Amino acid sequence: MTEFEVLRVFCGPGGSHGNELGVVRDGAAVPERADRQRIARELGYSETVFVDDPERGEIDIYTPSVRLPFAGHPCVGAAWLLGVDRLVTAAGEVAVRREDGLTRIAARPEWLSGRTLRRYGSAAEVEALEVPPPGEWVYAWAWRDEAAGTVRARAFPGRGDGIDEDEATGAAALLLAASLGRPLTITQGRGSRLLAGPRGGLVEVGGLVARGRAQRAGGVGSA
Repeated sequence: MTEFEVLRVFCGPGGSHGNELGVVRDGAAVPERADRQRIARELGYSETVFVDDPERGEIDIYTPSVRLPFAGHPCVGAAWLLGVDRLVTAAGEVAVRREDGLTRIAARPEWLSGRTLRRYGSAAEVEALEVPPPGEWVYAWAWRDEAAGTVRARAFPGRGDGIDEDEATGAAALLLAASLGRPLTITQGRGSRLLAGPRGGLVEVGGLVARGRAQRAGGVGSA
């Protein structure tokens, strides 16, 4: 039996929306990667994070099908939940700061490969997109107001693992901010909100986090 919590990361104004994140606080209870991968697949969230050392902020991140060295919304959610000033991921250390009720994390641009940024002419075009076939990780985006730095985006991981569209994707927002070299306010999915931009040689993303429902899943993670 595996106990886990659910957070909603990158909530919209008023705490709406956000991408659900599964958090297994007692990562030590699931030491094997194969077991962690099975749990992430059975839970079915776009990402599940295992906390290996809550004081040091050591975490391990999985989608339903692959282990990730770094991902944005698990890092923001874990930083908010653990209250730490840094995280330790497989990719490296992640800086954390808090401001105006938002939790922000900073990453290195070289961690953000493997995603295709695809620009469209209008927000309406992005909103009308059909989910593309698996095979390519696509971040579809368009300016809402280029002068103001506001963006409409949708994310299609393309892994064929049941996550056809991701509600809010921190790493893709970081990649877009790094590519454009400017601060952005991104509305993604049904109404999630992400703030991203360059910061001191790194790229930062942040947003609101809210608790979902704590759960105990009988049989999840069992052989």
